[in-house]
Amino acid sequence: MLAPMWAPVLATALAVAPLAPFAAFAALAPTQAWADIPAAASTSAAEKTARQPPKPATDPVTNPTSLLPADALTHHSGTFGGHKIAYTAKAGTLILRDEAGKPTAHIFYTAYTQDGAPAARRPVAYFFNGGPGAATAYLHLGAAGPEVLTFPTGNPADGANATLQPNPDSWLAAADLVFLDAPGTGWSIPTDPQKARDQFYGVKQDAKAFAKAIQLWASSNGRLESPRYLVGESYGGLRAIEVANALAEDQNILVNGLVMISPALDMTLLDTANDVLAQAFVLPSFELAGLALQHKLTLENAPTHQEDAYTYALGPYLSTLVGREPTGDAANDFYDDVTARTGLPRDVVVRERGRLQPEAHDVRSRDGRLYSLYDATLSIADPFPEGVDNGASPDAVLDGFTRAYGSAMQHYAATELNFRTELSYSLLNMKVNTAWDYREGDNPIVRPIPTLRRLLALNPTLRVFIANGYYDLVCPYASSRWVVEHIPVGRNRIGLHVYPGGHMLYTRPDSRTAMAQDVKAFLAP
Repeated sequence: MLAPMWAPVLATALAVAPLAPFAAFAALAPTQAWADIPAAASTSAAEKTARQPPKPATDPVTNPTSLLPADALTHHSGTFGGHKIAYTAKAGTLILRDEAGKPTAHIFYTAYTQDGAPAARRPVAYFFNGGPGAATAYLHLGAAGPEVLTFPTGNPADGANATLQPNPDSWLAAADLVFLDAPGTGWSIPTDPQKARDQFYGVKQDAKAFAKAIQLWASSNGRLESPRYLVGESYGGLRAIEVANALAEDQNILVNGLVMISPALDMTLLDTANDVLAQAFVLPSFELAGLALQHKLTLENAPTHQEDAYTYALGPYLSTLVGREPTGDAANDFYDDVTARTGLPRDVVVRERGRLQPEAHDVRSRDGRLYSLYDATLSIADPFPEGVDNGASPDAVLDGFTRAYGSAMQHYAATELNFRTELSYSLLNMKVNTAWDYREGDNPIVRPIPTLRRLLALNPTLRVFIANGYYDLVCPYASSRWVVEHIPVGRNRIGLHVYPGGHMLYTRPDSRTAMAQDVKAFLAP
């Protein structure tokens, strides 16, 4: 999941500007404010005591880690990939510590391990989502876990009536699974909220925290020799690359593979407001969505349409965008082509001068329906058909039915995993998202591809699996393809897979099944 507020945060990072006021305010600890007030010489002992900052509270309201229950162990069986598997589930927390040994965060995890499988040969897949600020319930209950949240047939945007069911497509068919929530998401709690931004809410800090959590789980469960895979969605793509690097540098652990679903591989290539390549990359997704809405796209003809759309977008379309703005007949021909390919109203295409901004309300709204950035074939009734600022325009996926993953996780953990807590499960924490630091020192870290190049060169057996949805306008498949085509070493070890669906392509049962089968082949030792 890539939260919609990444664009302004990214712009801040690229400009190497100060962080948002919220983050700066949150960094000021109350004890610092009190310490700056000197006591007057005539102040009595009682008055001095009254002016001291309050002692750290032990009330659960102000100390939420006290509401985390003990680790829970349960035993289950299920049929996955056509085979019945007995497995053990453990839901609990891993404690991260600073150099002095003081706890800095409690990391919530859920691990599923096949009973009786040889540990040295059984792969382990470590999962995280993106955002930043998204919890792992999306991948856990959406794609890979033993149970899956399903939405009503014929009404995929109905999250209120979603139900949990056994997941025959669980990746347990191929590997043991460990789902990890980032600090500030799910039930992962930093011990000192005032220090959380500096400790965890940044590209490098985040990668180091995940690397340590993975090392803790692997070492405490005797799995350091197991084949290791990292699975990340959206910003989790960038995160997977950085975590693999941190595992190697900080924990001396090399991974066997990366699985990246709808990945943000290079943030600049997703910035449709400022980057001309990003503008070209969304066009094929618009085109395939338009074909699907007209019932002209099939599994058989999709590869041909993908290739044609990509060739046009990176050829005539991009050449027109980077050249002098067309006029006269040339302009009419260009706007006619874009209109025909996308199915968007011609007046919108002309007003945007062919540079389609996916988040723009006039691009997403047509015929009383408001289409999603995360799946350009999904729509809801437009609550603002008369027009509204782009930021006030809701998204059918992010703001709608996928919110059900949060309450589903709370229910599933309590009833199936025996992990019960009064704490709400933080599915998408926008405070984490807006506080995120994309920099290392003064350098923005929005292009992890050099790190991926190094990993592929240093580890000659490292393999990469990339999955994209046809209709994703947030992390379009064309951007993944372009990145892969420009990897000089190890390109033959990168597989690019495209499925019907959007950013969370796994919400479509057929695509979830197809991806699970492809991943099973990828994970096979």
